[in-house]
Amino acid sequence: METMYDTLLQLPLFQGLAHEDFTSILGKVKLHFTKHKAGEILVKKGTACVQLVFILNGEIASSTSSTDNSYTFTEFFQAPYLIEPQSLFGMNTSYVSTHVAHTEVHTVTISKAFVMNDLFRYEIFRLNYMNIISNRAQTCYNRLWTEVPERLEARITDFILSHIERPSGEKILKIKMEELANAINDTRLSVSKALNGMQESGLLELHRGEIVIPDLEKMIP
Repeated sequence: METMYDTLLQLPLFQGLAHEDFTSILGKVKLHFTKHKAGEILVKKGTACVQLVFILNGEIASSTSSTDNSYTFTEFFQAPYLIEPQSLFGMNTSYVSTHVAHTEVHTVTISKAFVMNDLFRYEIFRLNYMNIISNRAQTCYNRLWTEVPERLEARITDFILSHIERPSGEKILKIKMEELANAINDTRLSVSKALNGMQESGLLELHRGEIVIPDLEKMIP
């Protein structure tokens, strides 16, 4: 119980919360703990977001596709992690990504009703929630005003950075060479040469219809 208590306090929305307040919350809320096997879908794109899903331990793979399904980005997130808190409110309250257990994963869920009626009464929780949403909005806004680089390799990196949540760790991009060339406004041949050069430098790995970036930080100048 002590381990679970400490783990919950590490979650982004509860950090800074007084122990007595957190103990009071645990006494009121119905926490749903679930163990998931590797490969099990935790949350599917398009389903309604009616609860907060916290990853307590393990690693998940989060995949997001373009509107025409021409390419898909997959990111990997280690616990502790909160799945799409921005999808709980707003005009669109459906999940935008599919989240799958990459290893065995333990989760805890809290209903939207309890978040609104009880958790929002705590100032620290409200601030944590607003900071998460604000940071995400600011990051997305800043990306819109980033100057497009001239070098093709830099434009490929910029394309990747503009579609992911965290600029670090392993990423997988499933895309055809033609689609990538169209997305960054260049020729298929030039993109192919640039990608092969980046592979020789150890920045990425090329597979059929798939680009694997072992560590995105190495690609960022």
